[in-house]
Amino acid sequence: MSSIPFKDIIPEKQILTEPLDEVEYFSKDWTKQFKVSSSGVLFPKTHEEVVNIVKKAYEHNIKLVPSGGRTGLSGGAVATNKEWVLSLEKMNKILSFSKEDSSLTAQAGVVTDIIQEEALKHDLYFPIEFGATGSSQIGGNVATNAGGVHVLKYGSTRDWIMSLKVVTGKGETLDINKGLVKNNTGYDLKQLMIGSEGTLGVVTEVEVRLTAKPKEKSVMLLGLNTLDTLLDLFSYSKNNLPISAFELFSKTSLEHVLSSNSQLKKPLETDVDHYVLIEIEPNNHFDVTTHLEHFFEKEWVVDGILSQNTNQFKELWSFRELITESISIFTPYKNDISVRVSKVPEFIKTIHETVFKEQKDLSVIVFGHIGDGNLHVNTLKPKDMPQAEFIKRCESVSSLLFAELEKLGGSVSAEHGIGLLKKPYLKHSRSQSEIELMKSIKKVFDPKGILNPGKIF
Repeated sequence: MSSIPFKDIIPEKQILTEPLDEVEYFSKDWTKQFKVSSSGVLFPKTHEEVVNIVKKAYEHNIKLVPSGGRTGLSGGAVATNKEWVLSLEKMNKILSFSKEDSSLTAQAGVVTDIIQEEALKHDLYFPIEFGATGSSQIGGNVATNAGGVHVLKYGSTRDWIMSLKVVTGKGETLDINKGLVKNNTGYDLKQLMIGSEGTLGVVTEVEVRLTAKPKEKSVMLLGLNTLDTLLDLFSYSKNNLPISAFELFSKTSLEHVLSSNSQLKKPLETDVDHYVLIEIEPNNHFDVTTHLEHFFEKEWVVDGILSQNTNQFKELWSFRELITESISIFTPYKNDISVRVSKVPEFIKTIHETVFKEQKDLSVIVFGHIGDGNLHVNTLKPKDMPQAEFIKRCESVSSLLFAELEKLGGSVSAEHGIGLLKKPYLKHSRSQSEIELMKSIKKVFDPKGILNPGKIF
């Protein structure tokens, strides 16, 4: 076998082994903690090329790291031990559209934004939206079961997948579900593949379900009276308003957004510790103002604003959407966790009063999707603290964080999977019996362990 074992499988121009900085670029995701080391990058263009690559890898026990847009934050697409990176980015074609089935089939490397744009061309809607839709790929969305801001109404990626074409770790092709709405014929392999982080198979084609395009939306930005009123506000809103998003962010989060964006002004006159953003998709006869008045009467909120036009809608959303960008200069250590919605206020208090109680020099920013219990816990690096020391401190904090999370029955990873980053903490969300079962499943689909080795467990 030659030093580049895949030359007889795909054209040499689809193989990258140098320059090293380009190889490294394709060998990592948005996590910064891991030292990258890969043998090269493979760029298949067809399902058949993926099959041949995996069969070759299986025959010669060559490790592969499937790679999409690499926007994950758990190290799931990082090569650290001379693996070959299997990039799907050149598999970027829309393959078909079905008006009758309201579905679209795409190769795994199609960017999420492109799928959304294609749906709109047919006056339909693909509702999976998050900050990285401009660079994430649909195969990666499937691999991590991507969520986003509209999970409350539309669910996560797994709710929108009709069929999958997958290559197992032995090079076998699975054509799963074939677009059927009802298919009760044994174990649901489609759902098993979704969220498996490329450890069971390589997704090459995805058929997504589309829905009706939403009517004009509006959004309320509200200042909470106290965090204790959050659940009353959420329960009422969920039961009485056509809401599609319910977001929470802190006063500190807002301050970072305002300091980094000179064009934005403070949205409310009253200073509060926590803000809620509620997006609604009203029908023609829905009166939002009546409910807004009810919020004040109940003293759940002390200030608020309702968008009056498209520009104001976008501006109010920007106070939430720009948080991540505004704190990026502090090299934040990110924890993406979830708890039951009913436990959100309790856990936020625990974060500040227990987990970070002794960490006076570490600033923590908490925000997230309250509608599905998903919180983003960002620890900001002090300017003069060395990166290695910062990571060590954050890992110590994470151990405390996840121990408290376990008491509430939460998840150590809500959106980005386990990858490498969350491996040490999987025990806080999964029992040993569950972990052993997952390892057994891995061996069935990937008996030699060549697909994304070392990830999850």
